[in-house]
Amino acid sequence: MKLLPELRIPLIFVLALLVVAGCEGRKAEDLIGEPGMLQGKNVAFLITEGFHDGETMFPLGYLINHGATVTVIGVERGEYKAYNSDVTAQVKRSVNEVTPADFDALVIPGGHSPANLREHEDVISFVRAFVEADKPTAAICHGPQVLVTAGVISGRTLTGVGGIKDEITGAGANFEDVEVMVDGNIITSRTPPDLPAFSRQIAQSLMESH
Repeated sequence: MKLLPELRIPLIFVLALLVVAGCEGRKAEDLIGEPGMLQGKNVAFLITEGFHDGETMFPLGYLINHGATVTVIGVERGEYKAYNSDVTAQVKRSVNEVTPADFDALVIPGGHSPANLREHEDVISFVRAFVEADKPTAAICHGPQVLVTAGVISGRTLTGVGGIKDEITGAGANFEDVEVMVDGNIITSRTPPDLPAFSRQIAQSLMESH
């Protein structure tokens, strides 16, 4: 089991998340079996100030627990705080220091962070290039707002928190109220109760990608 130093949270909370994630990964219906199944996969988590702690920590812990390497990226390097707790995260690379070729998947947690991220053209250009590279791109809760601004969802089917339904449909996409929606390389979920399904789907898509 590996823990990332980028996240400053109570250790017992992290361990609980990873144990839950590990148990979820061993359900019979889950296609991800062993912790090392994602070895060699590199995943970027895109955040800034006001990220949602659980929507960041749960999938991050799940992916690390299954062998993936995670890098937290954002507008600028530095320490950022969750809007809903005292959890902080260290952004290790700015979007200008990385390219989609550096990663196998991108995760955009929710909270207030997406509204801040979508204001930065460098972020939007990175996300647009990532989706156009046909790599797994996952967003939960308000995370799809970044995809809306990137102009990459027309004709697709997404989900998200109910409050952004009109934004999604206004951008030319279909909205479905389900725990996880997969449309090509775009993976979306609604709210924290969907995190186990969201995390498993990211892992599954990573396993299926080349």
